[in-house]
Amino acid sequence: PEERLSLADPEWSDVHVVTGALKLFLRELPEPLVPYRLFDPFIEAIKLPDPQEQVERVAELVQSLPPANYATLRYLLAHLCRVMERVDVNRMTRQNIGIVFGPTLLRPEREPVSLVAGMAQQNQAVELLLAHFDRIFPA
Repeated sequence: PEERLSLADPEWSDVHVVTGALKLFLRELPEPLVPYRLFDPFIEAIKLPDPQEQVERVAELVQSLPPANYATLRYLLAHLCRVMERVDVNRMTRQNIGIVFGPTLLRPEREPVSLVAGMAQQNQAVELLLAHFDRIFPA
């Protein structure tokens, strides 16, 4: 039988439990929300010297996502934009959200030799998606 859960239960009142469950779900997907084949192109886009070009290239890459990945990523990032609006209460700056969700949404198929370098760029990719949400995900 299907297990039913109620978000009204006290165990779900801690936002960290809910966030942890979401991150775990996303990490356990057979492939990340940003598919492996797009990892290197995303990182290359982040490295472009012109910020305008970064946004344009990332927007192109996002448009190339499978429809389910695009819709899920758009929905999640829209939510995270709302979370950032309450930074005075939750301290979730764009940078903090990048740190929390970068490695979950965007990861290479094989672990790189240097984890730190890759993670900084994964975080920057999420920060860019949030900073330019309206341009990358037009209404």
